[in-house]
Amino acid sequence: MTDFNFLDPELVAIGEARTKAQLARQAFEAFQGVTQEQADRIVDAMGHAAEVAAAELARLAVDETGYGVYEHKILKNLYNAKFCAHAMKKMRTLGVLWTDEVARVTAIGAPMGVIAAIIPVTNPTSTTIFKCLAAVKSGNAIVCAPHPRAAKCCVRTVEIMAEAAERAGAPIGLLQCLSGGQLPATRELMAHRDTALVMATGGAAMVRAAYSSGKPTLAVGAGNVPVYIHRSVADVSEAALMVITSKSFDNGTACVAEQSVVLDEPIADAAIKAFEQHGTVFLDAEQQRRLTELLFIGRGALNPEAVGQTATELARRIGMTVPPGTKVLGAALDDVGPQTPLSAEILGPVLSFYRTRDLGAAHQRCREVLAFGGEGHTLGLHGQDAEMVARMSDLPASRIVVNTPSLLGGMGFSAGTDPSFMLGTGTWSGSIVSDNVTPMHLINIKRVAHQNRPWRDIYLPTMGL
Repeated sequence: MTDFNFLDPELVAIGEARTKAQLARQAFEAFQGVTQEQADRIVDAMGHAAEVAAAELARLAVDETGYGVYEHKILKNLYNAKFCAHAMKKMRTLGVLWTDEVARVTAIGAPMGVIAAIIPVTNPTSTTIFKCLAAVKSGNAIVCAPHPRAAKCCVRTVEIMAEAAERAGAPIGLLQCLSGGQLPATRELMAHRDTALVMATGGAAMVRAAYSSGKPTLAVGAGNVPVYIHRSVADVSEAALMVITSKSFDNGTACVAEQSVVLDEPIADAAIKAFEQHGTVFLDAEQQRRLTELLFIGRGALNPEAVGQTATELARRIGMTVPPGTKVLGAALDDVGPQTPLSAEILGPVLSFYRTRDLGAAHQRCREVLAFGGEGHTLGLHGQDAEMVARMSDLPASRIVVNTPSLLGGMGFSAGTDPSFMLGTGTWSGSIVSDNVTPMHLINIKRVAHQNRPWRDIYLPTMGL
C-alpha cells in the first residue's frame, strides 16, 4: 500500500491541476447549449451569493494575506458581485448577438471552454468573484489558480459561488479552485490540453509564465499611473481629495490607482497645501531613503511584507511618527527611473510628486512615468482645458480618466469605461487587449454571412463598386 504521507507535494499539486482541468472540461461540455437566459439565472445566483458573503470573504482575505483594509475589501467584493454583475446582465454573449440585415451578416456567440484564471494576492476574493461571473456569463468553465498567500480565501470564494451556481442548474465542476496556489500546479493548469484561455492577473513573473504557456492569454501589465493636475482645474482641493481617496483605498493595492502626481506650477503650491490638508505627510530626503529601503528588495522588486500596509504603519517602520488621520506618504522627486525607486509603482499608500512649468514638461514627465513600468495602463487628468486633455491623450495609456479618481474611473464606476476588475494594457506592455475585460472577451464570435454582392463582379474592373 502506498503511504501518501511521503508523496511529493509538488506532484500532488500538479495532479490536482490535471484533475480539475479535466473535470472542468466535462462540466463545460455538459453546459454547452445553455441559453442566455439560463446562464443569466446562474450568474444572478452567483452574484447574490457573493454579495451575501462579501464581509466574510473580505475578512478571510485580510487575515490570510495581511494586505489591505477590511471595509474596503467588502466594497471591492460588492462592486464585482453587484455593479459588475449588473453590467454583465445587459450583455448578450450566447447565441445570436446581432444581425445586420443590410450586410446580411448574423453574429453568433460561442464559449471558449475552460478558463484558467490567475488570481493575485492583492485583490484575491474580488478578482475571483469577477472572473467567475464573467466566465459563466459567457458559457465557460473556470478553474482559479490563486497566489499561495491567498489560497484559502480564494477556495472559499469559489465554493460559495459554485454552490449557488449548482443550485441554479450549473453542472458540478463548472467553477473550481486549486487548493494550494503552488506555481507548478498553476503552470500545469495553464498549459493543460483542456485549458482554452488564460486570464492572468498578478506579478510580472506570473504574467510572463502565462504568456509562455502556449495558450491564448488575456493578461494585464503593471500600473505605474501618473495623474496631471493642470492650472485649469476647477477645484484643487477636490482634485487632491480624489487622488488621496483613490491611492489610500484598500491601502493602495489597486494597480489602477494614481502613483505619481504631476503638478502644473501655477497651482502647485495650492495643491501641495490641499494634499497636506487631506492627509498627506511629505517626507524629507532621509525619510525617503529609509522608505525606499523598506519598500524595495533585490533589483527594485517590491518587498511583499510592506505591500498593502497603512501609511501610519509604513511611517512607524521607518521610525516616523505621523499625525492621526494620515492617509498617504508623499515624496517630492526630481526624476523618474530605477535610480529613483520611489518613482516606480508602489502597492501601498505612497505618492510621488513632480512640479512642471508647463503642459509640454508635464507631457514629458507623464511619458517618463508610464515608461517606467506603467505603459498601456492608465493616465489621470484634472482640468477644464480641452486642448490639454487632447494633448495628454496621445500618451500610451489605455484609460485616460478626466476629473475623477483613477481607481473609480478606470474600473468603470465613476466614468464610462466598462465595469471590470481586469484592465487590459495593450501592446504597449505586451498585452493583447487594451479594453477593460468583460464577458465579451471570453467568447468566440461566429459570423453567418450570406452572399450580398454578385460573386462574378470580382472579374469586373470596378468589382461592382
